[in-house]
Amino acid sequence: MKKLYKSRDDRKLFGVCGGLGEYFNLDATLVRLVFVVLGLLHIGVLFYILAALIMPEEPW
Repeated sequence: MKKLYKSRDDRKLFGVCGGLGEYFNLDATLVRLVFVVLGLLHIGVLFYILAALIMPEEPW
């Protein structure tokens, strides 16, 4: 069973986009672009902050 974690390897800020990319088997750059577009609508910023607070760190 896959679990959703913030990425330790593919991170720019908190690792949310890298973690989502790993979980959904997508390129993290694509996920970051989606967050930029959603950020222009102010929804992406709120979602990113909530995800950064809620998502656990990837175990070592």
